Amino acid sequence: MSEKEVIKDTRPRMEGAVEDLRKKMGTIRTGRAAVSLLDSVVVEYYGTPTPLSQLASVHAPEPNMLTVQPWDQTQLSSIEKAIRSADLGLNPSNDGKMIRVPVPPLTEERRKQLAKQVHEFAEEHRTAIRNVRRDANDRLKKLLKEKTISEDAERDALDEVQKLTNTYIGRVDELAKSKEQDILSV
Repeated sequence: MSEKEVIKDTRPRMEGAVEDLRKKMGTIRTGRAAVSLLDSVVVEYYGTPTPLSQLASVHAPEPNMLTVQPWDQTQLSSIEKAIRSADLGLNPSNDGKMIRVPVPPLTEERRKQLAKQVHEFAEEHRTAIRNVRRDANDRLKKLLKEKTISEDAERDALDEVQKLTNTYIGRVDELAKSKEQDILSV
């Protein structure tokens, strides 16, 4: 293994941390309805926990309304129950054919809670990126110790890993900042 392979392996792992954060941020409510809001909902389907997206189609026909159209009409009540118990602050109503989920405006207190949650997610992912950096640095030091790379090559590679780390942590910060602005803007 060379220092180039270590760096080549580090980039997708850091990218993965940023992508994971993007998905988690999608599940956090802003003031308007988004289909990704219900991504975390898991429904008990014939004794098996199943993601809502595999049981129904979710649409946002209005800025403050989601509709859930189950493919199996017998699951209406279990889907409604799962949305209620998902702790999203949503109160679905069932009209016999579909479930309507009004998305109420956020209170100031709830906005602050969500902003705090965004900070926690961002910090978790910054830590994940730093762990990837530590892992890459350890592998580079091991290569130096085994004398497969020179000290100069190791130093250059460590600098490159640090640049990658700064770039990806910057992306995490940008995502967190934009999501926080979405949440806090009324």
